Amino acid sequence: MTEGRPDSAASASLWEREAELAAITEAIDELRADQASPGRVLVFRGEAGIGKTALLTEARRIAEERGCTAWYARGGETVTSVPFNVVRQLLQPALMALMDAETRDYLGDWYDIAGPALGLAEPGATPADPRHVCDGLVAAVGRLVRRTWPLVLLIDDAHWADQETLHWLSVLTGRLSEMCVLVVVARRPGEAAGESARYLQEIAAVAGPVTRISALTPGATAGLTRSAVGEHADDAFCREVWAVTAGNPYETVELLAKVRDTQLDPVEDSAAELRALNKTARGHGLVARLEELGVEATRFAWAAAILHTGITVEIVARLAGLPVAMARECAELLTQARILTPPDPANRQPDDGDLVFVHPLIATAVYDSILPSVRTAFHGVAATVVTESGRGPAAASRHLIEVHPDGEPELVEQLRAAASEHLAVGAPEAARRCLERALQEPPRPDVRVRVLYELGCATLLTAPAKTVEHLRSALAEPGLDSAERVNAVFRLSQALLHNDQSDEAIRTVDAEIARTDSGPARMRLQAVRHMWDTIHVGEELPPAHSEELARLVSTCTGRDNSERALLILRGYDAMTRGENAEVVVEHCDRALVNGRLAPGLGWTDSEWGIELLLLLAVAYAYADRLDRAEGLCLEALRTYESAGWSGGHLALAHAHVGLVHRLRGRLKEAETFLRKSLMLAEPVGRRLPMSWSATCNLVDTLLLRGHVQAAWEVAEQYNFAPPYPSTIVMPEPRSVRGRLLIAVGRTKEGINELEAAEKATSARGHYNTVSATWAGALARALAHEDPRRAAELAATVRQRAERFGTDTAIGEALRLEASLATGKQAASLYAKAVTYLEASPSAYEHAAARVEYGIVTRSTSELQRGLTLAASCGADSLVARAREAIARLV
Repeated sequence: MTEGRPDSAASASLWEREAELAAITEAIDELRADQASPGRVLVFRGEAGIGKTALLTEARRIAEERGCTAWYARGGETVTSVPFNVVRQLLQPALMALMDAETRDYLGDWYDIAGPALGLAEPGATPADPRHVCDGLVAAVGRLVRRTWPLVLLIDDAHWADQETLHWLSVLTGRLSEMCVLVVVARRPGEAAGESARYLQEIAAVAGPVTRISALTPGATAGLTRSAVGEHADDAFCREVWAVTAGNPYETVELLAKVRDTQLDPVEDSAAELRALNKTARGHGLVARLEELGVEATRFAWAAAILHTGITVEIVARLAGLPVAMARECAELLTQARILTPPDPANRQPDDGDLVFVHPLIATAVYDSILPSVRTAFHGVAATVVTESGRGPAAASRHLIEVHPDGEPELVEQLRAAASEHLAVGAPEAARRCLERALQEPPRPDVRVRVLYELGCATLLTAPAKTVEHLRSALAEPGLDSAERVNAVFRLSQALLHNDQSDEAIRTVDAEIARTDSGPARMRLQAVRHMWDTIHVGEELPPAHSEELARLVSTCTGRDNSERALLILRGYDAMTRGENAEVVVEHCDRALVNGRLAPGLGWTDSEWGIELLLLLAVAYAYADRLDRAEGLCLEALRTYESAGWSGGHLALAHAHVGLVHRLRGRLKEAETFLRKSLMLAEPVGRRLPMSWSATCNLVDTLLLRGHVQAAWEVAEQYNFAPPYPSTIVMPEPRSVRGRLLIAVGRTKEGINELEAAEKATSARGHYNTVSATWAGALARALAHEDPRRAAELAATVRQRAERFGTDTAIGEALRLEASLATGKQAASLYAKAVTYLEASPSAYEHAAARVEYGIVTRSTSELQRGLTLAASCGADSLVARAREAIARLV
C-alpha cells in the first residue's frame, strides 16, 4: 500500500490509518494462531467523523478475509436507554440462526438467565439479578467462541451503548484470559458519564494503551481531494479543504461530495466558497439544507430521527402523517441529499429497516432540530406504533418516557408494565427510569404509593440512597397492605444497612414493630430486627437481645417462615454465646421442614436473603453437626451454580463450603474452595463481608497447614487487618489475626490482638471457644512469661467448653490444658483430649492431639497414627513434626 493512500478496497476514511490497520491485522493473526490462547481487546478513540466506523468496517473485512467470524454492533445516541440493545445486535443474529433446541444446548443452564436479555426467551415473573444475567451473557460468548472460533466482536460508538451492554462488555473483557476472542471497540472521548463512563474506563484498562485516531494531514487531505474531484485540484484548493474540515475524514468526504454536486472548480479562486459549503454538512447548516427539501421531507427526517432504528417508509409515513406515496418521494429526496441511505450490507443490523442516517452526526442534528413540543408528540405516536406492533411495553418505554406528563392513568400503567419487564431481564436502571417517569405523570394517589414501592424495589441493588428515599415516601402514604408494608420496611432496612446507616435501619424496623398488631407481620419484623442485630450492628450486643429473642422463640412452633427465622436466630445466638449445643441443634432442627429448608426460605428466595441461611449453616457447623452444615452449604453451591448466580452469593457459598472442610480437617479442600471464593468476591469489592469471610478462613486454614508465609501473603493482599467489619465473621477475625502475628514472630502485636478479641467477644456475649479461639491462643502465647494467667485462661476455656458440650470444644480445651501441663498430668489430659476428639468430626484437631500425646508419652504408635491423620488432612507442618519426633525415638 502506498504511504498515506488506502488501496481500492478501502474507504476514503482509511487514509493514513496504516498503524491502526496493522494493529488490527496483528491481533487477528494472533487470534487465528491458537484456539487456546487468551483473547484481546483493542480500543480506538476519536472525535465524531474521524473514521471509526470505516476502521471497524475494514477490520471486519480483514477478519473475514482471514477466515474469522466477525460480528458488528453499534450504539445510538437516542437508544442508550434501551437495555441490552447493543449486545442483542451482536449476539442475537448468530443465536437466532440456530434451531431452538440448538440454542438451548449451546446456552445450557444459562438459557433461562441470558435468553430473555437477548430476546430469545420470555422473561420470568420475578426480577433477575443483573450480575447473574451479565455472567450468563459472558458464558454465552464463551460457548459461541468454541463453536465459531476464530471470533471477532466489533462494537462501534461504544460511548452510546446502553449501560447493560457496557457492564457486560466490561466483565467480558476482564475475562478474556479464559476465551480466545478479539474485541474491537470504537468510541468518542468524553461522551459517556456515570456508570457508563466507569465501564468504558475498565474496558480501556484491559486494552492497555488506547489508540487515538488522529485527523488527516494536509498531504492526505490533498490526496483524498484529488482522488474525489480530479487530479487537477490545485494546492491552494486542497490546503483550504484541509483548513475548513480540520482534517476530519467525514467532513472532508461530505465537502468533496458537495464540490462535485455543485461542480465547483477545484482551484484557488474557488477556495473561498468551501467554508460556506462545509456548513451545510452539520448543525444549523444541515437543518437549513433539510428545510430546503420541503415540509414533508423535513417531517420524514424528523420521524426517522425519532425512530433511530427500524426506519421503513411505511412506519415513518404513519409516524409523520404522510401518505405512503409521498413518504417514498421524501425518502428518495433525503437519500439524494445524503441525509439517509440504505444500510451498509457489511454492517447491517437486525433492527435496521430500509434506511439509516448517513452518519450519526446527521441523526443528532436532525433530532436536536425538532421543537420540544413536536418531538414529544412524535414520541407519543411512536410509542403507540411500537405497542400496536406487539413488541410490548418495554420496547415502547424509550418513547413513553419522552411523552409530556399529563396525568394519563394508562401511560402510568404502561410504564409500570415496562419496568416489570425490564426487571425481569435484569435491567433495574431501565426500570428505574420508567417508574421515575411514571411519578411525573403523576399517578392517582392510590397508584402513586405502589409506584414508589416498586421504584424502591427496583433501585435496591443499584442505588441504596434512592431506595431509602422512595420507600420512605411509600411508607409515609396510605395504600400499602400489611404484607407490602413489611416488605417495604425490610427492603428499606436493607438499603439503610448497605448505605452504612445501621442505627437508622434498626430504628426503622422498631418503629414499624410499634405500629403493627400481633400476628405474622409483627413476628416477621421482630425476626428482621434480631437478624440485623445479629449480623450488622456494631461491636456491642446487650444481654437483652438474647433474652428477648428467647422469649419470642418460646411461643414458636415453626408454623411459618417468620417463626422459622426466629428459631434459626435463636440457635445461632445460643451457639455464639456458648449455650449447650443440644439447645443450638434443637432450635435449628425445628426451623426445618422434614429436615429441609421450608418453601420460601430457599437459597434464591428474596423474602429473607442469604444471611439467615448462612447463620443456620454456621450454627450447625460449630455445634459439631458438620454433616448438616455441609449439606446446606453444598445445596447453596449447587443452587447458585445451576441458577447462574455469581458474585457475592456464589462467593459466600464457596467460603462456607470451605469453612466446613476446614472444620472437618480437609485442609487442602478448604484452601481450594476459599481461594475460589476470594476470586469470585474480587469483582464485587474487597473488605466486604464475603471477602472478609473467605480471607479469615483461608488464613486460618493456611496456619493449620503450617503455610505461615502463604497465610501472611493472603493477609497482606486482602488487607486482613483493622478496622474490622461491623458484620459478623466466623471464625472471629481478631483471634485468627492474633495467631497469624504470633506465627510470623510478631508476638507482642499478636498478644495485643488476642486481648482485643477478648474485649470484642465479651461485648457481644460471644463465649464459644471453637468459633472464637482467642483464649486458647493467648494462653499458649503467655505460657512462659505469665503461666498463672495462662492457666486461668485454660480453666475458663475448659469451663465454657463443658457448658457448650461438643466433643470438639471439650477435646480442644483438654488439649490446651495438656499443653500447659507436664509429666503424667499432661499425658492424662492428652489421653482424654484424644478420646473426645476421636469422637468428634474434627480430624485436624484429632491429629494434633495424637501427635502431641505421642510426643509426651514417647509412643511411636501414637505418633504414627497422628502422622497418618495429619497427612490425610494436608497439615504439612504437623506431619513434619510427627516425623521428627519418630526419628528421635528410633
